[in-house]
Amino acid sequence: MVRGEYLTKTEQYALVYREGSSWVDRLVVMKALPNSLDLTRCGFSVSRRVGSAVVRNRVKRRLREILRLTPLPSGWDIVFIARPRVAAARYDNIEKSVRGLLARAGLLTEKYEETCLRTN
Repeated sequence: MVRGEYLTKTEQYALVYREGSSWVDRLVVMKALPNSLDLTRCGFSVSRRVGSAVVRNRVKRRLREILRLTPLPSGWDIVFIARPRVAAARYDNIEKSVRGLLARAGLLTEKYEETCLRTN
Protein backbone atom coordinates (compact mmCIF):
# COMPACT_ATOMS: atom_id res chain seq x y z
CA MET A 1 0.00 0.00 0.00
CA VAL A 2 1.26 3.45 -0.83
CA ARG A 3 0.79 6.69 1.01
CA GLY A 4 -2.51 7.69 -0.64
CA GLU A 5 -4.12 4.38 0.27
CA TYR A 6 -4.49 5.15 3.98
CA LEU A 7 -7.12 7.03 5.92
CA THR A 8 -5.24 9.85 7.61
CA LYS A 9 -7.70 12.40 8.95
CA THR A 10 -10.02 12.16 11.93
CA GLU A 11 -12.94 13.20 9.73
CA GLN A 12 -12.31 10.26 7.39
CA TYR A 13 -12.37 7.80 10.29
CA ALA A 14 -15.46 9.47 11.78
CA LEU A 15 -17.36 9.16 8.51
CA VAL A 16 -16.60 5.44 8.24
CA TYR A 17 -17.53 4.88 11.91
CA ARG A 18 -20.77 6.83 11.54
CA GLU A 19 -22.03 5.65 8.15
CA GLY A 20 -20.13 2.46 7.37
CA SER A 21 -21.32 -1.12 7.67
CA SER A 22 -19.71 -3.39 10.28
CA TRP A 23 -18.51 -6.98 10.30
CA VAL A 24 -17.27 -8.55 13.51
CA ASP A 25 -14.80 -11.33 14.25
CA ARG A 26 -13.20 -12.44 17.50
CA LEU A 27 -9.88 -10.74 16.59
CA VAL A 28 -10.84 -7.79 14.38
CA VAL A 29 -13.84 -5.57 13.64
CA MET A 30 -14.12 -4.14 10.13
CA LYS A 31 -16.13 -1.09 9.07
CA ALA A 32 -16.44 -0.29 5.38
CA LEU A 33 -17.99 2.56 3.43
CA PRO A 34 -18.01 3.11 -0.35
CA ASN A 35 -16.15 6.22 -1.48
CA SER A 36 -16.15 8.01 -4.83
CA LEU A 37 -12.43 7.53 -5.44
CA ASP A 38 -10.53 5.19 -7.75
CA LEU A 39 -8.70 3.62 -4.83
CA THR A 40 -9.42 1.82 -1.59
CA ARG A 41 -8.15 3.51 1.56
CA CYS A 42 -7.55 1.60 4.80
CA GLY A 43 -7.17 2.73 8.37
CA PHE A 44 -6.27 0.94 11.58
CA SER A 45 -7.47 1.51 15.11
CA VAL A 46 -5.49 -0.25 17.83
CA SER A 47 -6.30 0.95 21.33
CA ARG A 48 -4.14 0.80 24.44
CA ARG A 49 -6.19 -2.13 25.68
CA VAL A 50 -4.43 -4.25 23.05
CA GLY A 51 -1.04 -3.74 24.71
CA SER A 52 2.06 -1.60 24.88
CA ALA A 53 3.24 0.56 21.98
CA VAL A 54 5.47 -2.28 20.75
CA VAL A 55 2.52 -4.69 20.63
CA ARG A 56 0.18 -2.15 19.01
CA ASN A 57 2.73 -1.36 16.28
CA ARG A 58 3.30 -5.09 15.64
CA VAL A 59 -0.45 -5.57 15.20
CA LYS A 60 -0.63 -2.65 12.75
CA ARG A 61 2.35 -3.99 10.76
CA ARG A 62 0.71 -7.40 10.50
CA LEU A 63 -2.60 -5.90 9.36
CA ARG A 64 -0.82 -3.74 6.77
CA GLU A 65 1.07 -6.75 5.41
CA ILE A 66 -2.10 -8.84 5.15
CA LEU A 67 -3.81 -6.06 3.20
CA ARG A 68 -0.75 -5.53 1.00
CA LEU A 69 -0.98 -9.17 -0.10
CA THR A 70 -4.76 -9.09 -0.57
CA PRO A 71 -6.14 -7.55 -3.77
CA LEU A 72 -9.09 -5.29 -2.99
CA PRO A 73 -11.58 -3.62 -5.33
CA SER A 74 -11.28 0.14 -5.64
CA GLY A 75 -13.74 2.61 -4.19
CA TRP A 76 -13.87 1.75 -0.47
CA ASP A 77 -12.82 3.26 2.85
CA ILE A 78 -12.13 0.47 5.35
CA VAL A 79 -11.24 0.71 9.03
CA PHE A 80 -9.90 -2.31 10.91
CA ILE A 81 -10.37 -2.17 14.69
CA ALA A 82 -8.15 -4.56 16.61
CA ARG A 83 -9.60 -6.34 19.61
CA PRO A 84 -7.38 -7.13 22.63
CA ARG A 85 -7.17 -10.83 21.67
CA VAL A 86 -5.27 -9.97 18.50
CA ALA A 87 -2.11 -9.24 20.53
CA ALA A 88 -1.65 -12.93 21.36
CA ALA A 89 -2.84 -14.28 18.00
CA ARG A 90 -0.55 -15.82 15.40
CA TYR A 91 -0.15 -14.17 12.00
CA ASP A 92 -2.06 -16.87 10.14
CA ASN A 93 -5.02 -16.53 12.53
CA ILE A 94 -5.11 -12.75 12.01
CA GLU A 95 -4.88 -13.29 8.26
CA LYS A 96 -7.77 -15.76 8.31
CA SER A 97 -9.82 -13.34 10.40
CA VAL A 98 -9.21 -10.32 8.13
CA ARG A 99 -9.80 -12.22 4.92
CA GLY A 100 -12.94 -13.79 6.37
CA LEU A 101 -14.30 -10.33 7.14
CA LEU A 102 -13.43 -9.10 3.65
CA ALA A 103 -15.13 -12.14 2.11
CA ARG A 104 -18.28 -11.64 4.21
CA ALA A 105 -18.38 -8.01 3.08
CA GLY A 106 -17.93 -9.05 -0.56
CA LEU A 107 -14.66 -7.14 -0.88
CA LEU A 108 -12.37 -9.94 -2.03
CA THR A 109 -11.76 -9.96 -5.76
CA GLU A 110 -12.84 -13.01 -7.74
CA LYS A 111 -9.25 -13.88 -8.71
CA TYR A 112 -8.25 -14.05 -5.07
CA GLU A 113 -11.24 -16.19 -4.09
CA GLU A 114 -10.44 -18.67 -6.89
CA THR A 115 -6.81 -18.89 -5.71
CA CYS A 116 -7.92 -19.55 -2.14
CA LEU A 117 -10.26 -22.31 -3.24
CA ARG A 118 -7.46 -24.05 -5.16
CA THR A 119 -4.97 -23.90 -2.27
CA ASN A 120 -7.37 -25.00 0.48
